[in-house]
Amino acid sequence: MTSQTTQHNPGQPLHTPTPDQIRRAPKVLLHDHLDGGLRPGTIVELAREAGYDSLPETEADKLGIWFREAADSGSLERYLETFAHTCAVMQTREALFRVAAECAEDLAEDGVVYAEIRYAPEQHLEAGLTLEEVVEAVNDGFREGEKRARENGHRIRVGALLTAMRHAARALEIAELANRYRDLGVVGFDIAGAEAGFPPTRHLDAFEYLKRENNHFTIHAGEAFGLPSIWQAIQWCGADRLGHGVRIIDDIEVDAVTGAVKLGRLAAYVRDMRIPLEMCPTSNLQTGAADSYAEHPFGLLRKLQFRVTVNTDNRLMSGTSMSREFEHLIDAFGYTLDDMQWTTVNAMKSAFIPFDERLAMISEVIKPGYAELKSEWLFR
Repeated sequence: MTSQTTQHNPGQPLHTPTPDQIRRAPKVLLHDHLDGGLRPGTIVELAREAGYDSLPETEADKLGIWFREAADSGSLERYLETFAHTCAVMQTREALFRVAAECAEDLAEDGVVYAEIRYAPEQHLEAGLTLEEVVEAVNDGFREGEKRARENGHRIRVGALLTAMRHAARALEIAELANRYRDLGVVGFDIAGAEAGFPPTRHLDAFEYLKRENNHFTIHAGEAFGLPSIWQAIQWCGADRLGHGVRIIDDIEVDAVTGAVKLGRLAAYVRDMRIPLEMCPTSNLQTGAADSYAEHPFGLLRKLQFRVTVNTDNRLMSGTSMSREFEHLIDAFGYTLDDMQWTTVNAMKSAFIPFDERLAMISEVIKPGYAELKSEWLFR
């Protein structure tokens, strides 16, 4: 099977997208953290309302710059500090509602038509909310954001992923919470946090419970830690998707002379089983999982037909958006609208909503959207 970019009729344009087309193209986002995507101005206002006086900057523009510089610093301590500030201002129903609504609005403005946004309910209990109240506030916020998007001429559907922190001991409790709200806006479960020293197998009871309940889950694996993390997530825990999964490249050999590619057993299994990889290029550069966009494993994995998807991870900390992520990949690998469509369809196929709804999104929203963009050269 060859890539779509090599199947063009020589007489047809390659559909290299313009920045405006990238923004207007329908996009699907599977890996984005709610507490990593706040508007800087919102953080300042929420901090003032909550009496939180530990922000490093109190002007929105300067605060946005601080978040990006802290995330780029190479210091894990400074990177984690960024989330301490965002979580600190997300402790009330009103704050969670606002952040969730603005998240949906911002994504829709960027052309995202479907998104799964993850957050850890256990990190929003300091002001007395219960786990259930946290989930309901966020769900209500997403519905409000979808409504505002429609009023602004955009369409987006947002599902929530409930995350358990892998260094804590509440995974089963959060998995049960996700299951209770699975028909009320929550589409699945996730674990996040430091990989090294906290393997996913510590939470086997949560994953076994979800499998018994026929529920969906993804696992952060293969970002800061290597192949053992990926292997455990898939073979021990049964993950439907891999959060990042970028280190699967360690199980692929490329001959420096001939360019011949040899897949190890784990990489071959991931490709054969079409296990989705939630890749976040800019975030991977910040955490050292890749050295540059041009050297990011996404390029090789795309050529080898792994089920790669494009994601933002933390839009505030990375100063990014789905459009920017695609712009970087287009600059690095010469991708076209066909490549954008291929990865977008990959993501929609991998979403945690029912099959018929995924199929309808692909056939009625995504493919027509790209067909319209690809036809625009005829009218120039």
